[in-house]
Amino acid sequence: MSNRAAVMPELHRIEIREVPDPVPLPQQAVVRVEAVGVCGSDTAYYKVGRIGDYVVDGPIVLGHEVAGQVVEVGADVTNVEVGDRVAIEPGTPCRNCAQCFAGRYHLCPDLVFLATPPYDGALMEKMAIDARNLHRLPDAMTFEQGALAEPLSVGIWGCKRAGLEAGDEVLVTGAGPVGLLAAAAARAFGALSVTVTDVSAFRLDLARSMGFETEHSDEPGSKAFDVLLECSGAPGVLGRGLRRLRPAGRAAMIGMSKEEAIALPLSQLNVNELTISLVNRYQNTWPLAIALISSGRVDVEPLITHHFPLAQTEDALLLASTVPDSVKAVIHPQR
Repeated sequence: MSNRAAVMPELHRIEIREVPDPVPLPQQAVVRVEAVGVCGSDTAYYKVGRIGDYVVDGPIVLGHEVAGQVVEVGADVTNVEVGDRVAIEPGTPCRNCAQCFAGRYHLCPDLVFLATPPYDGALMEKMAIDARNLHRLPDAMTFEQGALAEPLSVGIWGCKRAGLEAGDEVLVTGAGPVGLLAAAAARAFGALSVTVTDVSAFRLDLARSMGFETEHSDEPGSKAFDVLLECSGAPGVLGRGLRRLRPAGRAAMIGMSKEEAIALPLSQLNVNELTISLVNRYQNTWPLAIALISSGRVDVEPLITHHFPLAQTEDALLLASTVPDSVKAVIHPQR
């Protein structure tokens, strides 16, 4: 049987190769992959070969925003069965360490995360994964929507890390997929207002079409906020956003910073007793993400601007740099 995969044998090159058919181990399931969203991390690994301490040192399969259908289950699998349509949580923890026992499984030191070196990702026709990472999709929810439960989970976790409460006024810096979904999560959590900033006119227009207030990043605004969700990682943005928080304001650093060190105006910020939280992926967010999407409280469809078959994976990875008016590419391994 065929099992094609988009393999990156070296930087700047993708090859479509036949890989072995997956065989499920106990507590694993085999999923026929139907939709894989392209994340900025995938593009970074393709172009640069590293993100922080994670370095590509051999052939790798990218992709971790994924949904598909269960086609086989191994022994001791009780939560899914053949035929189930599922979204896949990409991180598999050891489930035995101190962090896992404390409920912080996303901080497990032995976490196996799809498309994070040295582990392969989901850009293949079929893959085996721990069945406990699988979350059933409602019948009316598409595979593409299921794949976007992953970036929505980042936004949900960022809101939780920031201690967002109903009635808060929220500033979201960065109108990429995660920024827009963090804004959508904030609104679903009861934010009184959500303002999104960016330098891209296209993305600001998209944010407005989704019902958010907007500001251009280069134009200093005067409004004060209770919560900052920093999703851009751009130099200086965190410091500028913190200055706009009210006393006792809370911030979550969601975007991967492009700076080795971040200078903060602490002499100005200490008097307001601001709280700054860092974000590393998510935990226990998939049921809520699926419920928000399937109920219509979060609409992910406007973010999906391009679709690609598996053979055009390279074009999908380069989309952001070749088509400025784009947001989220989805790759369909079965096409």
